[in-house]
Amino acid sequence: MNLILMFTITTTLSLLLVTLSFWLPQMNPDAEKLSPYECGFDPLGSARLPFSLRFFLIAILFLLFDLEIALILPLPWGSQLLNPALTFFWVVVILVLLTIGLIYEWLQGGLEWAE
Repeated sequence: MNLILMFTITTTLSLLLVTLSFWLPQMNPDAEKLSPYECGFDPLGSARLPFSLRFFLIAILFLLFDLEIALILPLPWGSQLLNPALTFFWVVVILVLLTIGLIYEWLQGGLEWAE
């Protein structure tokens, strides 16, 4: 009985939220929102404009550390395994490698935005 009540409440709440999400948003499109390019480059200009290599390197570093977070997210559940020391060992290996890479990049000046 309790399970049926919970299922009914969650289904009703979900349907209510889906319905509200279709009725509440205000659509005010302008030229910026309707353009297919959101990267900041002019889509009608020359394709031979110089691209900032530093911006590219910072973006790659952001993606790398974002991936690190995704790899470490299962860590709390890894502590419930039969051998949690192995899970913690691999997490420490990943963190040490990324820390060494970050220190190397810092010493090489790759994190300096302006020269």
